[in-house]
Amino acid sequence: MPVIAIVGAGPGMGLSIARRFGAEGFQVVLISRTKEKVEALAAQLVADGVEAAAFAADVMRPDTVHSALAAAVDRFGPIDVLEYSPADRGLAGVSAAEATAEDLQTQIDHYLYGAVAAVSQALPGMLERGSGTLLFSTGGSSVQPRGGSFATIGIAAASLRNYAMTLNVELAERGIHAAHVAISVFIGSGPGTEADTIAEHYWTAHTKRDKPEIVHVLPGDTP
Repeated sequence: MPVIAIVGAGPGMGLSIARRFGAEGFQVVLISRTKEKVEALAAQLVADGVEAAAFAADVMRPDTVHSALAAAVDRFGPIDVLEYSPADRGLAGVSAAEATAEDLQTQIDHYLYGAVAAVSQALPGMLERGSGTLLFSTGGSSVQPRGGSFATIGIAAASLRNYAMTLNVELAERGIHAAHVAISVFIGSGPGTEADTIAEHYWTAHTKRDKPEIVHVLPGDTP
C-alpha cells in the first residue's frame, strides 16, 4: 500500500488531506509536535478504516523530524507522498517595516528549514525508486504579499514556495513531482473554504502532476 506522510498534521487541513488519501488506499503517517493530539487524529482515521499512525516531531528541531520519518518508514515502508503543512498560530507575525533579522529567522526556521529537514529524509528513497510526490502548504501571503502581522509569515512562506517550485524544476525529469498549494482563504469561514474541499487540490496535484502550484481562492476571486 502507498504511504503519505503529513508533517504538521492538525485537525483541519492535515486531517482532511489524510482522509482524502486514505480513501484512495494510502497508509497515513501523521507527524506533529504534540504526541497526544496527533495520536487522537490517527485514532479517528483508524476508526474510519484507514491504516494510520502518529509520530511526534517539532519542525524547529530537524533531528526530531528525521527520527519521526525514519520511524514511519520502519512501520509502513517507503514514503510515496510527503506533505508539509507548517502552520503554527503560536508564531507571531511582525510587519516588514518593523521586522528584525531575529523575527524573520524564527519564521524561516519554521516554514523553510523544517521542510528541508523533511525532504532530506524522504527524498533519497523517492529518487532511488524514481517516483514520489512532495507537497507543500502555505497561506496566500506567499503569493500575494500582505503587510502588517502577515508580513514576516508571508516572507518565510514565500521562501518555502520558492523551494517547492525549485524542487519541481530539478526533480520533474527524475520521476518526482513537487508542488505548492497556497490557501488564500480562511479555512472554514464559509462556502468554498472547507478543509475537505481544499484537500482535493492535494489529490489533484499528486495524480495529475501537471503544474507546480495551485492557489485556492473563492470563486470569482483572483489568485
